Amino acid sequence: MYIYNVTINIEESIHHEWLEWMKSEHIPDMLATKKFSKALMTRVQINEEMGGITYSIQYRTDSKSTLDKYYSEDAPRLRTQSKRFEGKFVAFRTELEVISEQ
Repeated sequence: MYIYNVTINIEESIHHEWLEWMKSEHIPDMLATKKFSKALMTRVQINEEMGGITYSIQYRTDSKSTLDKYYSEDAPRLRTQSKRFEGKFVAFRTELEVISEQ
């Protein structure tokens, strides 16, 4: 099992619009690729010096090879959909291998 984690800091001025877009469009589009079995969106409970609100979205997938297929087949198209928020957020992505789940 792998987790594709995307951590995003979004400017407060567009936070509500972005959050609605994530919940109603982007996350469903990610799941529609059939490469992820579920998504978990959390709000990071810190006050960033740079301001904004930080979220972590974790997408579960069955393997590294499925994640690689997402990168080659879907990521370019899905990442361009966030253009409307360009310059208003900072994102970084992390791949996590699940070792144990209890």
